[in-house]
Amino acid sequence: MANETSNKIVVIGAGNVGETICYTLMLRAQVGEIVLVDLNEDRAKGAALDISHGTAYYSQVRVRQGGYEECADAKIIIVTAGVPRKPGQTRLELAKVNTGVARSIAKNIMKYAKNPLIIVVSNPVDVNTYLIQKETGLPKERVIGTGTSLDTARFRYLLGERVKVDIRDIQGYILGEHGDTQVPIWSSVNVAGETIDHFLPADEKEKEQVKEQIAMKAKTGGADVISLKGATFDGIAMSTFRIVESILKNQNTVLPVAHVLGQEYGESLEGSCISIPCVVNEEGIAKTIKITMTDEERQQVEHSAEVLKAFIGDVMKED
Repeated sequence: MANETSNKIVVIGAGNVGETICYTLMLRAQVGEIVLVDLNEDRAKGAALDISHGTAYYSQVRVRQGGYEECADAKIIIVTAGVPRKPGQTRLELAKVNTGVARSIAKNIMKYAKNPLIIVVSNPVDVNTYLIQKETGLPKERVIGTGTSLDTARFRYLLGERVKVDIRDIQGYILGEHGDTQVPIWSSVNVAGETIDHFLPADEKEKEQVKEQIAMKAKTGGADVISLKGATFDGIAMSTFRIVESILKNQNTVLPVAHVLGQEYGESLEGSCISIPCVVNEEGIAKTIKITMTDEERQQVEHSAEVLKAFIGDVMKED
């Protein structure tokens, strides 16, 4: 693996999400340089300067503003630029605004970078991940969407609150779309190896009600934060850092992230861009993990993929 101090990360978009990701990387990632790229150069310069002032107390990473030419030798490029989601607006509605931004960014990246590894954060992340992969022509394993990594984090947080157990001892995933059709895979949720059902009410009706409540809170978590503070950026910054860390340290971590699927999950999901458990390392997505699902869960994941496929098809027709 390359020397950690020689790694450079480029963050495209210096809004709340981009700046918070940059700050989180400065605190926790062992990199030599972080470059913020934004059409609003003053915003990027100001964010870089503000973060740089705190480096005396942490790692000696260089944080600065730059242009797309910085992508030429970047270890990782993180795309956060786009119009933020408004209260009550779905991620799919937001796509009509942000897909053009994503394509423009992809073209600018490829003017300088030969085989970049791109992490897509900007919403709707599944649609943007698909479009950026197609626009760049990069191998599908090198364009990674944060996908349901944050939804899964919210899910595990809620489960931990419910059963009063350390989140690190809870395993479980939300897969599919990062949005309205996401699917909690209850059949694989466990607490230290013990099925989650042992920690929920014995009465089946009550148990299902608890599951529905937790799943709904996980789904609406982003909207809840937006309604309270206007935007979400802390949680996604930490989710993004976890992906970056696995890449930089070649950890082979299993994470629920989005990429354009091949035949890993069969013809029904081929060509879709949804989140499934993937092994992430320094090359990007090394492989996918076929976790066990019930027939109903599998059908729900396939439905999620179909919804996204149909929407992407409509977007492509409008061009």
